[in-house]
Amino acid sequence: MTNQTHRMTPASLVSLGLGMLVLAGSPAMGAAEPQTVAAVSEPVATSVWSAARKGQETDFTRSLTQTVAERDGEVNASFRSSVELLEANFAKREAQRAERLAEVDTEFAEHLAEVRETNSPVAVSHALTSAVEMQLLIRDDDKLFADARIADLIRVAEDAARNAESRGDWLIANELYYRLDTLLDKEAKYDEAIARMSTRLNMIRMYAPERLWELRNARRIAEDEEPLPPYNPYGDDYREKLSGIKVQMIYRALLRSAGAHVSVRNADNPEGVTMGTLLDGGLKALETMAGTADLYPVFPGLADAGDRARFRETLRSLRRDIADMGDDVELREMRRVLERTLEANRDTIAISEEAILHEFGNGAMGVLDDYTAVIWPDELARFRRSTQGEFIGVGIQIALDELLNIEVVTPLEGTPAQRAGIRTGDIIKKVDGLSAVGLGLDQAVEVITGPPDSKVKLTVEREVEGADETEEIEFTLVRKRIDLPSVKGWRKTGPGDNDWDWFIDPQGGVGYVRLTGFTEDTTRDFDRAVATMKQQGLSSLILDLRYNPGGLLDQAVEISSRFVPDGLIVRTETGSGIPTGEPLFSTRPSRARSLADLPVVILVNEGSASASEIVSGAVQAAAQKGKVQALVVGERSFGKGSVQNVFSLSGGAAAMKLTTQYYRIDSPRLIHRTPGASEWGIDPDLTVEMLPEQQVDALLLRRNSDVLPLDENGDVIADAERPDPDTLLSDGIDLQVQTALVLLQSQNADPMLKPAALIDN
Repeated sequence: MTNQTHRMTPASLVSLGLGMLVLAGSPAMGAAEPQTVAAVSEPVATSVWSAARKGQETDFTRSLTQTVAERDGEVNASFRSSVELLEANFAKREAQRAERLAEVDTEFAEHLAEVRETNSPVAVSHALTSAVEMQLLIRDDDKLFADARIADLIRVAEDAARNAESRGDWLIANELYYRLDTLLDKEAKYDEAIARMSTRLNMIRMYAPERLWELRNARRIAEDEEPLPPYNPYGDDYREKLSGIKVQMIYRALLRSAGAHVSVRNADNPEGVTMGTLLDGGLKALETMAGTADLYPVFPGLADAGDRARFRETLRSLRRDIADMGDDVELREMRRVLERTLEANRDTIAISEEAILHEFGNGAMGVLDDYTAVIWPDELARFRRSTQGEFIGVGIQIALDELLNIEVVTPLEGTPAQRAGIRTGDIIKKVDGLSAVGLGLDQAVEVITGPPDSKVKLTVEREVEGADETEEIEFTLVRKRIDLPSVKGWRKTGPGDNDWDWFIDPQGGVGYVRLTGFTEDTTRDFDRAVATMKQQGLSSLILDLRYNPGGLLDQAVEISSRFVPDGLIVRTETGSGIPTGEPLFSTRPSRARSLADLPVVILVNEGSASASEIVSGAVQAAAQKGKVQALVVGERSFGKGSVQNVFSLSGGAAAMKLTTQYYRIDSPRLIHRTPGASEWGIDPDLTVEMLPEQQVDALLLRRNSDVLPLDENGDVIADAERPDPDTLLSDGIDLQVQTALVLLQSQNADPMLKPAALIDN
């Protein structure tokens, strides 16, 4: 990456090329005739990167092919081979697209025929799935929606979704609304329906999980799939999850939200939310709760039609009062609404007060945005785990196998599970003597994790070596702090967190770092990886931020500072676009020394959100100003550019995430996707598409290649099957990382031209 003093412009690269000829003892030594300068062609590195900055994959590949052809015999053989492989894999993708598009079109027609014959909502869902895949393959909405079959399907699907909702088939209704929304993403037509379904299903998941199991099982049977294992209630008691909820938590959450949320009504935002908006959202959620028949067996008071009607009428009366008050709802009214709601509950349906508060709080926060929420007492540990990069557990990665058993993917090196002898492939059958069969992954995590230094007993089923039978083995483990590293390399070389081959191209010095999140240790581990690579000849870097959901702001700023030599990284502003007065997060030249003068390509996609958008956007903005040599490659990022502050509730027994500002990088464009927006996120400099099948294959291969199966001594099991990450390149599975590699290899494609950093030194 170059800095401001040694910016890599076409003119300076020509001069550097002549300088290299002088250093090499060329006949041009001592002579710098004007005609000699003019005769030097534009370096490959400049030509390739200029083509990439135009943004379109087809233009880039055409320019790449032309550049290599014009310099046949000049560019090095390694670069030429990489370009040829990339071109072949792009062609392979197009052949796969055509083949899959023909298959999907046939499947779509078959599903439509089944819809006409049976009017089955499952068939409608299948048809929508095919339509969405066609949309992803065609990538031209005008062409897709010109197909009359699509318009007909949308009408049928809307009717099917409404009918499913009216008969209480929440799962299929939610599925249909969600797929309609995916197909018609820009219209936001189904947002209210999806929110309604989500609220109802979350309540069923909380209070009547066995009923949700019944719905899911019926859905599998409708698909001619094997039924689910019998329902297992272990860890699913809603009373334990509600423990510790107090009315004061709701008061504080409401007051915080009404005073500081980014969309709160004020002089600059007269259409914003008010305390009345929040109270109405809470009351509306309780109306939904009272009208969900699936909850009646859990709460007998709801089953009484008279009591239920009286409770709902109280809620509607309070909502009318709030509407009549307009903007005049104050603290006193907030307390009156909650007190009257709790009183009506006691006099009618008699649901536990904790449940009423839980749903009221969720409903109130739900009217604000997708990221504001109360973090209830039972959720605090999971929340801290997600931000701190650690959790208290035994140190195993688990997954559901094809029979829905809880299988150990791998024990983590140095953890209680690994030291005790738990192995890859073990099936967890019991936890503390209770059956684990039928548990979902979330349930399993809940019952296996717990307080530090507490004990948990796992009973696993293991195949007996050399025999066609299994045995059960019992392990008593002590829960400990488990680190969750967020910095990963190209190839896992050992069981430790830092045991990575960081080079995707060792000969060319091209490094590769994948950040899976931004936790407290991200910058520290990133710096260690960079230091290791520099010792081994690092010349350029791929920073992979795909599927990175974000994390801590300070870590995003620190990582950005490793690339951006000076100036703004990110600032905050109100919902009206007014700077908040908070400190600007800027960097200084001293912070960027570790990666100064190194070319970098940052990978993003629709799974890159929040902190990863700050990093990619800040580096991209600096590159556009000529401060760094960097490109962003992939597809548009998610569009989550809002600030969540975490506030304690009730002395730390609970907390809340509250969206208070938006992030703004050094660009006129807002990262956050606001309602009705046509632009959001970080647009890559070069868009490179991957087919849906390629995305799935790449994720699975990367996940499996990152796992080194260990034995009870912490040694790698030598003969264990494990995919090679190089297959991502050779087989054309990951075209985005392959394009990034070619871009960085172009920096050394000219045999007579060394990178600027070498010449400057």
